[in-house]
Amino acid sequence: MDRTVDRRDFLKLAGLGGVVFASGLGVAACASGPKGRAEYGSEDFYFVQLSDTHWGFEGPPNPDAHGTLPKAIDAINALAQPPDFVVFTGDLTHLTLDAEVRRARMAQFRDVASRLKVRDVRFLPGEHDASVDRGKVYQEFFGPTHYTFDHKGVHFLALDNVSDPRGAIGQEQLEWLATDLANVDPTTPIIVLTHRPLFDLAPDWGWATADAGRAIELLSPFPRVTVFYGHIHQENHRMTGTIAQHAAKSLIFPLPPPGSPDHKPIAWDPAQPYRGLGWRQIETGEKSQPVEIHEFAVQGART
Repeated sequence: MDRTVDRRDFLKLAGLGGVVFASGLGVAACASGPKGRAEYGSEDFYFVQLSDTHWGFEGPPNPDAHGTLPKAIDAINALAQPPDFVVFTGDLTHLTLDAEVRRARMAQFRDVASRLKVRDVRFLPGEHDASVDRGKVYQEFFGPTHYTFDHKGVHFLALDNVSDPRGAIGQEQLEWLATDLANVDPTTPIIVLTHRPLFDLAPDWGWATADAGRAIELLSPFPRVTVFYGHIHQENHRMTGTIAQHAAKSLIFPLPPPGSPDHKPIAWDPAQPYRGLGWRQIETGEKSQPVEIHEFAVQGART
């Protein structure tokens, strides 16, 4: 089955606007515009990234706070060909200092996410989920805060840069990363999934990882590395040496770009509901040089 045709048909049927970014897995800078590959290798696949759902949030920035995630799930479930897996890159729930409320929100989020008709759904914590208790409650529901897995020739690394309240990966996890990478063939494509950016985007706003430089140093010998993260509630595409780093939109409210006077949520616009909210598909594979990123907007008026 031709995936490109499937997604074009889906775009027409669902009315979703897709924007594609091509990243050479650490070789080429990202470029906007519709791009299609002439053919797909037998090991090519795609997955979906969702981020910053902040389940439990209520307030004017999103009067449909409990409806946005289900709308995105409905859109993903309607895809003609389901993704190989779905990953949530952090801030599954909104921050609370009450452990029982945190536990209730985790349970509610888990139940909503279970509506995805995808066999493999993976999770990462955000600082809203894990910084207060170093991921204790998060792990009760979703398991380890950092891990690796391999899929069709691509090595995936899920890094935890939020359980440490300083916004650091930490020495123990960096040693774990070094040990893991020592066993990875240098030609293997690597995709890093994390919550905060692995560079200083806006440190004063917490849009950074305290010890990102060490992680980048460990990853830099590999020529095909791409990082996908959340946290900043907007798209951002940046090269760190040869490593492409791509931020995802949020599913709760957008935040202003770096350099703005403040980073308060952007106000809800009734004339443009769900503006700035979205999710993405990522196409890649062992035999594919580029990673293709398809951005989708959340659709549907609030009822």
